[in-house]
Amino acid sequence: MENKDYMLVDGVQVAIEGEKNILELVNKAGIELPTFCYHPELSIFGACRMCVVENSRGGMEASCSTPPKAGMEIYTNTPRLRKYRRVILELLLSNHCRDCTACQKSGHCKLQEYALQYGVRNFRFNNLRTEYDIDDSSPAIVKDQSKCILCGECVRMCNEIQTVGAIDLTKRSSRASVSTFFEEPLAESGCIGCGQCAVVCPTGALVEKDDTDKVWAALADPKKHVVVGPAPSVRATLGECFDNPIGTNVEGKMVAALRKLGFDKIFDVDTAADFTIMEEGTEFLHRLKEGGTMPMFTSCSPGWIHFVEQYYPEMRDNISTCRSPQGMFGSLVKSYYAEKAGIDPKDIVVVSIMPCTAKKYECAREEMRLPNGEMPVDISITTRELGRMIDQAGIDFNALAEEEFDPMLGISTGAAVIFGVTGGVMEAALRTVVEIVTGKALDNVEFHDVRGMDGIKEATYELPGKTVRVAVASGLGNARKILDGIKAGELNYDFVEIMTCPGGCVNGGGQPYQPTALEYKTRRELRAGGLYGQDEAMTYRKSHENPVVDTVYKEYLGEIGGHKAHELLHTHYIAKPRYK
Repeated sequence: MENKDYMLVDGVQVAIEGEKNILELVNKAGIELPTFCYHPELSIFGACRMCVVENSRGGMEASCSTPPKAGMEIYTNTPRLRKYRRVILELLLSNHCRDCTACQKSGHCKLQEYALQYGVRNFRFNNLRTEYDIDDSSPAIVKDQSKCILCGECVRMCNEIQTVGAIDLTKRSSRASVSTFFEEPLAESGCIGCGQCAVVCPTGALVEKDDTDKVWAALADPKKHVVVGPAPSVRATLGECFDNPIGTNVEGKMVAALRKLGFDKIFDVDTAADFTIMEEGTEFLHRLKEGGTMPMFTSCSPGWIHFVEQYYPEMRDNISTCRSPQGMFGSLVKSYYAEKAGIDPKDIVVVSIMPCTAKKYECAREEMRLPNGEMPVDISITTRELGRMIDQAGIDFNALAEEEFDPMLGISTGAAVIFGVTGGVMEAALRTVVEIVTGKALDNVEFHDVRGMDGIKEATYELPGKTVRVAVASGLGNARKILDGIKAGELNYDFVEIMTCPGGCVNGGGQPYQPTALEYKTRRELRAGGLYGQDEAMTYRKSHENPVVDTVYKEYLGEIGGHKAHELLHTHYIAKPRYK
């Protein structure tokens, strides 16, 4: 019989099996302790003290920073602990902005949740909060320091996982705050707009910039023709806003909701993702044969592009010149669709629904401007913002009958669907590139070597006359490892996929909030499973099989990678060097 060490948690024996702290063991026992500053993928901070437990000797210790020991006996819900947690909450609220009804995070705020849970309704302490100016300089993120509880999660996410280091804890005692370097506005800082800080922020101190009023205004303007398109991952995450299980594919209900909201045309950014593969795959093969700058990096993730431009500007020529699927979507709507429909592009408002806050920044980039002077996408909103719009319209989302995209730019493939998960762009590209090079249909279109939630994945594929080495990274800390390895001559690849957010778009900065108690890796895997499931059920599973793609090239764009395709579907990048 296997020997195991045990602890007693509220009188119940729980085996110690590699847990790094008491908190993990308590969770294993089916008990959820309150915590503001703990995150399973970040370093231990131990600041909030909400997760304290009482031991059999009457002592109290923070469960997040205390290793479990055999024979230890702890209690999680004593009168003393409840009183202690209430005092912490009262102290936090005494220095906190209390405009809960107007806060974007209301209903998903941990401070609000715990105050209700522990019955904190009367305040013994005066509200002495410091007044701060709201920083809304960034097109992606709004920072309101008056709502910050100094849990440090945003700082550790930015520094440890993303390695951007745009924010840090500054000053001390009552003057402590989360700030940028020299307290410069977010728009002028090293922030790349990924929104991972907002994902982990337990209050409303960091949120995405809400652009829903712009969408409502466009929908109400009779002179505007409003076209909308959701990104691949949104169909596997939007349902969470309406209490569907994580990973539920709600594509049909999402389309129905968009029609009820009043959009004139509902197309699919997945279709644009198929165009991305055609252009990017062609570009890769050209570089491979003609000796272009290698390795080639994918260009779908705007936070990643911003990161390279700021911190590795010397490597921007490695990035594919393809616009992101969002950019290609808007370009095709304001050129091909506008011409076919007989609508002046100036009268079209393109709205994208993205998992990503950095897409808001991408919309405003001058490098995106089309030859006709138009910006491809006028407004980008997140999955969360769409959820709020559906609620505001009083739509019963779960009762909706499923509907289909408008077909002109609404037919896509399984290859496009998996763009929303780390490794998906690489797998989609391989499905097309391998068939183009070999001239043979793949027996199996699934490339499992590039799947999974590991931060860095590598694979090697044999093509006629060439061994192709590929890598996939998600999370900018992992991207940095690859870039540094390439620069040092220690890593050698031909094609590299990078996604800004850990796990890819399914874990984007604009996706629905989920409690920290749900392991972040598990959440990513469930959402990814929804996309892979749709891929398996698709009629077309390779981008070059998409009939819309074939039609648009024949009728409008001409040659894949040709002059007109370059004008509309490609762009360039600029150096924006920051401190390294």
